[in-house]
Parts: sequence; structure tokens; C-alpha cells
Amino acid sequence: MKSKLTIISRFSVFTLVVASFSVAGLALAQESPPGKSSSLSAKDKTFMHKAAKGGMMEVAMGRQAEQNGKSDDVKSFGKRMVTDHSKANDELKLIAEKKGVKLPSKEPNQKWSSDKAYMDMMVKDHEKDLAEFQDEAKNGSDPDVKKFAEDTAKVVQEHLDLAKQTQSKLQ
Repeated sequence: MKSKLTIISRFSVFTLVVASFSVAGLALAQESPPGKSSSLSAKDKTFMHKAAKGGMMEVAMGRQAEQNGKSDDVKSFGKRMVTDHSKANDELKLIAEKKGVKLPSKEPNQKWSSDKAYMDMMVKDHEKDLAEFQDEAKNGSDPDVKKFAEDTAKVVQEHLDLAKQTQSKLQ
């Protein structure tokens, strides 16, 4: 009788251990869906991080321009930055979530002293951004990130053209 009890107890312990491993494995599988993150190159991840930080900066500074700009053109440009970059930021967040990439979330704190200083910064920043987005669209390795870069580069080009136009009105 004692040996049957021992066998049943050992079987119960074995079953509990197997069940524990199965549950742990299921939990891990749910946390890390197949195909997440491992396919992204370091270049793609770096691009995503820079794009997220830059997009948050554009939104924050655009809000400042909307509220504190002296020129209606600068206020309008700021509003466009908030709208367009908020949309791009949301798209990038979805891609990052799908790929298992954690993006920065702290909004940068950058101030500017005048409408002219803001627009000078916007021209310079959008020139740099355009080159980075075009490079990623051409040389990136992940198709989703490349498509995001390609689509967003078109908007960044529009922003650059508008920034130069607005800047010229302030000269």
C-alpha cells in the first residue's frame, strides 16, 4: 500500500513539474511572439530610435510655435508639425510594437527664442531628417521600417519646402 502511495505521490509531483514548465513556456510564448525584434538590424533600430526622438521634438516644438509664435505663418507651420509628426509617431509606435522595439518616450525639452530661430532650426532639422529617412528607405533591411521611411520622407520633404518658404517670409 505504501509503495502505491509513493508512486502516486511521485506521479503527482512529476505532473505538477511538467505542468509548471508548460505554463511557463506558454507565458514566454505570449510575451515574445514569433518573429519579434530578432529580424531588425542595428541600423533599423537606430533609425527607429532617432525617428521617434525627432518626431517627439517636432511635436513639442510645434506646440510651442502654435502657442508662442508671433507670425501666423509660424503658428500654422507649428500646427502642421504637431498634426503630421503625431501621425508619424503613432505609425512608428505600431511598427516598433510589432517588431518588439522599445522606443524612447520622454519628450525632449528644447526651446527657441524667436520665430526666425525656430524656422532656421526647422529648415536645418528637416534637411538632416530627409537625408536619414531617404537613406533608410533605400538601405534599410526591414520592409516595414523601409516603407515607413519612404512614406514619411515624402512628408518630411513637404515640411522642408514649407519651412524654407516660411523662413523666407521672416528675413
